[in-house]
Amino acid sequence: MKLSSQAMGALMLALQKSLLEQSDIVPILGQMDFEVSGPNQAELIITNPPVVSLEGIVLEDLADSLEE
Repeated sequence: MKLSSQAMGALMLALQKSLLEQSDIVPILGQMDFEVSGPNQAELIITNPPVVSLEGIVLEDLADSLEE
């Protein structure tokens, strides 16, 4: 069994969310619901991918944090 492209994208969103919020990724991963899908039922998909919000984030703030 493999991760679908959708599941890989959802995991990357979880990583980005935890990095942006400077929070632990484990609770985000623990809330994910998985389903078997694809040809021969050989892929996992995530039915509730995380939502990443950039509300309140200023690009200059991001650039400053990357330079540090």
